[in-house]
Amino acid sequence: MDIGTLIGLVLGIVLIAAAILLGGSLVFFISIPSFLIVVGGTIASVCVRHKVSEVVGAFAVMMKAFVVRVEPTEEIINQLVEMANIARKDGILALEKVKSGNAFLQGAVNQCVDGADPEFLTEILSKEVAYLAERHRKGVAIMESFGEFAPVYGVVGSLIGLIQMLASVDDPASIGPAMSLAFLSTFYGLLLAYLWAVPIAGKLGDVSADEQLNRRVIIDGMMGIQKGINPRSLQEALKAALPTSQRDLG
Repeated sequence: MDIGTLIGLVLGIVLIAAAILLGGSLVFFISIPSFLIVVGGTIASVCVRHKVSEVVGAFAVMMKAFVVRVEPTEEIINQLVEMANIARKDGILALEKVKSGNAFLQGAVNQCVDGADPEFLTEILSKEVAYLAERHRKGVAIMESFGEFAPVYGVVGSLIGLIQMLASVDDPASIGPAMSLAFLSTFYGLLLAYLWAVPIAGKLGDVSADEQLNRRVIIDGMMGIQKGINPRSLQEALKAALPTSQRDLG
């Protein structure tokens, strides 16, 4: 689980709620009309821009920001170097006994053991990475759409509130609710966009980039194993995928 995502959301909600309570009551910040305008309008526009099936699926993708743990790249490299040592000592077929919890790596090993041509293996694995990137891109794009439309509908709610207020200037009792609608709509829109949608989109983008990096490292590693590259040389080559501060893998 990515505890950072959960901590960030909870901390943001708690601090905002605390600030509200210090200045008055949470009741003042509850507006069903504002909620319907912002949330309903945002969902409607997102459904117009994207396929409904993709929007529904995006909520499942969103959970990756909370529950997916991307395996550290250095661990992937260590596994590949270990496999390279086994293959160099006992041959490629010895990798048949090697099991990995990484499904993509295990699939690559299976293909390698089955005697897949290096060029063909590289091609099919690279296509998997490309398809993964496209699926993730759609999920990120949908979350970005939520972040884009929510503030706009906050402004729409504000305009509705202002129009209602101006239409009832001769009725002081109606001005308060209209002003509440105006300001709370903007508040809801900004909160929905910048506490939830935009950060989640950014986190999903980071997760996708990390997964793609790991898969490219796996492709390079398996190619090196098939070519019989010295495990130490292979390790040094794969370490190029790591930040400089993490390249001392021993």
